[in-house]
Amino acid sequence: MRPNSLHAADLAHMVHQQTDLDAHGREGAVLITRGEGVRVWDTEGREYIEAMAGLWCASLGFSERRLAKAAHDQMLALPYYHTFFQKGHEPSVRLAEKLAAIAPEGLSHVLFQCSGSEANDAAIKLIWYYHNVTGRPQKKKLIGRIRGYHGNTVATASLSGQPHMQADFDLPLTDRFLHVSNPNYYRFGQPGESEEQFSARMAAELEALIEREGGETIAAFFAEPVQGGGGAITPPRGYFDLIQPILKKHDILLVADEVICGFGRTGNLWGSETYGMRPDMLSCAKQLTASYQPLSALLVSDRIHAALLEGSRRNGSFGHGFTYGGHPVACAVALETLAIYEERDILGHVRRVSPAFLEGLGQFREHPLVGDVRGVGLIAGVELVADKATREPFPAGAKAGLKVQEACEKAGLIVRAIGDRIAFTPPLIITEAEIGEMCARFRTGLDAAWEALRDQRALAAE
Repeated sequence: MRPNSLHAADLAHMVHQQTDLDAHGREGAVLITRGEGVRVWDTEGREYIEAMAGLWCASLGFSERRLAKAAHDQMLALPYYHTFFQKGHEPSVRLAEKLAAIAPEGLSHVLFQCSGSEANDAAIKLIWYYHNVTGRPQKKKLIGRIRGYHGNTVATASLSGQPHMQADFDLPLTDRFLHVSNPNYYRFGQPGESEEQFSARMAAELEALIEREGGETIAAFFAEPVQGGGGAITPPRGYFDLIQPILKKHDILLVADEVICGFGRTGNLWGSETYGMRPDMLSCAKQLTASYQPLSALLVSDRIHAALLEGSRRNGSFGHGFTYGGHPVACAVALETLAIYEERDILGHVRRVSPAFLEGLGQFREHPLVGDVRGVGLIAGVELVADKATREPFPAGAKAGLKVQEACEKAGLIVRAIGDRIAFTPPLIITEAEIGEMCARFRTGLDAAWEALRDQRALAAE
């Protein structure tokens, strides 16, 4: 490696996020230089199909010029302004109006932030604020799910059920953060247990936790329609139908984390629509701007907004906000993104290509490495197993998921290993032909990883 190269500078100065820093120090990074459609190229000229849309987010691919123009035009007109102190600007107002129009029923008020983490962090603050203002200050505890992912702030990492995001960070922060089981039916369903029975067991676990802690102390339940950071885990049949009456019975708010699922990923505009969720709050980001600008939104119900008004009267101000929340350039790009979704019928396109996507990945259930494949719309998870008959997982030291991820990269395919689940969330514009090529490259990667794991196990047996 040349001492003055980009890669050398990266190793010397850049701290990569959510990365094995020790491995990075030995191996260096893949540095991406350009993108076109669903493909990206690195500094060595290698081409990849980006089957993760970056971080679940580049919904319109990597070369949508209309979004670049929207950003350019807004930069020339008003490059920055805020929404503090009764100030504002047209792009943020028009975007709030648009989001309220397309949101699930009852979510008619919008707060803007820069990231999904910030949106969920804001939700936590507003939940506590809401219960304080409405005279129930004892309702403070928040329930997340094991392997759930809600962000990287101190509060959202505490809420997330991701052990590696809490270890040595002194998280969870307080005993306000509770967790129930990961609803992965394939991995945790009991012998002979149907999906519906598994969902009923998950619901019973939630109710037992609420009764043990006291419903009067539980403020909210956070759930992704599909657990993204957990490995693209779709909920088992009937799950949310059983969960929601329990929350309503104990007057516990439901927050739908739509940071990954929102704007068409599941084949509907909202994952809440796909799974019959009726949230009191909804967080969204990523595909809101096709990730061409950092922007997130928290949508809240009328009753939450009424508490914000009352609290502002009581305290003299609503003491919450972000300098770049509702940035005019980001809002202009979001408005153009939503316009493109409608004009090009992106939802219809997702529904048309989803069968090819799910069936294409479904064929790998026959592969010796694969135990299960589940998905919806254009999000899917492939679970790797050491033994298909018993569903025995690989030992952690085998790093089966990483081996598949690395082998796929060599085959020109970027996927995401989450433990021993391989996640797929390609740009929403992917075509059936590109899905076919994606699956062919995945097979090459799987086969190469299978050979490596077989050799590794053979050596271990000697």
